[in-house]
Amino acid sequence: MPIFAPMGKVVSLDFGLKRTGVAISDDSRIFAFGLDTIESKNLMPFLVNLKSKEQFSTIVLGMPKRLNNQDSHVSENVRLLKSALEKQFPDCEVVLLDERFTSKMASASMHSAGASKKQKKQKELVDKVSATIILQSYLGQ
Repeated sequence: MPIFAPMGKVVSLDFGLKRTGVAISDDSRIFAFGLDTIESKNLMPFLVNLKSKEQFSTIVLGMPKRLNNQDSHVSENVRLLKSALEKQFPDCEVVLLDERFTSKMASASMHSAGASKKQKKQKELVDKVSATIILQSYLGQ
């Protein structure tokens, strides 16, 4: 049987109006690694730079929803970002993934890992962990 090479890494984004958490997969698309948290206004230049270093072919974008599955106040911004990403990276697939509970899961996993109270209050760290959870969820599908 022929062995197929992976199509490139996967990047995930936990987008917020102020900050965006970023995670990236390994080459085999098995593991998710928290990469960074950046100011959202700097997201596109960050991704362009990342693309020059890492060969990613998929971008997973967390889609915020309310518990009743209604859009949140950020949902329209995420749709606009999806369109902008598709234009900027026409060779990449851009996927929306339900991100409900990721912030709570991030806080819980940080607690389980022994994070200090100070670390748990660092929103940048929570955003990065949330992006990692979004990506690991996508990779596990």
